[in-house]
Amino acid sequence: MISAFRALRNPLRLLGLLVATALLAACQVGNVGLGGASGPRVSGQSVQVAMLLPLSSSQGGDAIVARGLENAARMAAAEMSGMTIEISVYDTAGQAATAAGVARQAVSDGADIILGPLRSDAAAAVGVAVANSNVSVLSFSNNTEVAGSNVFVLGHTFANTANRMVSFAAQRGNGNIVLVHASNLAGEVARDAVRTAAGRSGATVAATIPYEFSQTGVINVVPQVVEAVREYGSNGLILTSDSAGALPFFAQLLPENGLDTEAVRVMGLTRWDIPPQTLEFAGLQGGWFALPDPSATADFEARYQATYGEPPHNIAALGYDGLRAAAETAANAGRLGAAELTAGEYQGANGVFRLLADGTISRAMAIAQITDNQVAIIRPRPKTSRRSRFLTGTRAFPFRPNRGS
Repeated sequence: MISAFRALRNPLRLLGLLVATALLAACQVGNVGLGGASGPRVSGQSVQVAMLLPLSSSQGGDAIVARGLENAARMAAAEMSGMTIEISVYDTAGQAATAAGVARQAVSDGADIILGPLRSDAAAAVGVAVANSNVSVLSFSNNTEVAGSNVFVLGHTFANTANRMVSFAAQRGNGNIVLVHASNLAGEVARDAVRTAAGRSGATVAATIPYEFSQTGVINVVPQVVEAVREYGSNGLILTSDSAGALPFFAQLLPENGLDTEAVRVMGLTRWDIPPQTLEFAGLQGGWFALPDPSATADFEARYQATYGEPPHNIAALGYDGLRAAAETAANAGRLGAAELTAGEYQGANGVFRLLADGTISRAMAIAQITDNQVAIIRPRPKTSRRSRFLTGTRAFPFRPNRGS
């Protein structure tokens, strides 16, 4: 990865670097409200958790992801006191049909709740397979299209991040925005999230500029982006791409094509600190991105390292969050239905989160700025308490400019 970033100084040599986001699959499922107001009662203080993981998947890296998710869930279970949590792991092989079959088997085996599967196509299939069982599915997907009925998504969503970022930009006077997105599913989901967030916050999306998801597409669109910023007098530019895709190209090429990054605030919907080499690009200096509570993340990573002798995978935290939500809900409510799962907030691996009634998730996000190749938190994640409220639907936490949110 480091050598690839160094090679970016000549982007024409990097044919094929741009890759699709793996966890936002192209499954389109209508978003409906969660059914089943209350799940079956959990027997005493014992919870049967089924984890659906791609242990034997043919996709490279899936086995590593699966191990991280399972490890994190087991760590969360060990941290819960006063109750018995039994975790049974079922292999989906990375296939939607297999995931549906093992989900039915898990319910037959007595599962109180399902954690997983990993991707959205499998999550949709599992939701259908167990729809009549009244067992909730906490999937590791971030595709909100599969949320609803009996399926929740635990992954970090564009909707959540866009609400936080766009609202903050409007508060800071950078709400005249040019939006740049790839012409693929992930880009279009991000585009819609920003537009919706702008409508809620009072920001204006002055121009929306799509580009072909390829190296040539990025190179060709850069002059259009710079011209749109000038034409509309925009003081905000949102890039929806990530470090594994188009972001490094934009970070290099936009300043080279005349974008004044001191006058125009560059903002992102993805993590710019992963990998750390992203922070070195001149085009991102002074830019903003959203990230989970850094202190909570650091604490989780330290505990995981101490327990397993290796750092957690980037999405291992979702296994921890799913288990915590299930265990705490069972302990407090004695049931694991949608009504119980959405009644409270949870302290997850990356900070506070809440499961919402439409099956999506709302996470407390901090705002970071890149300064001298370093990450500086300029707005901490919202402080929540029992009296704090989360916004409904795919909206994120309330924003109160004068209260450190």
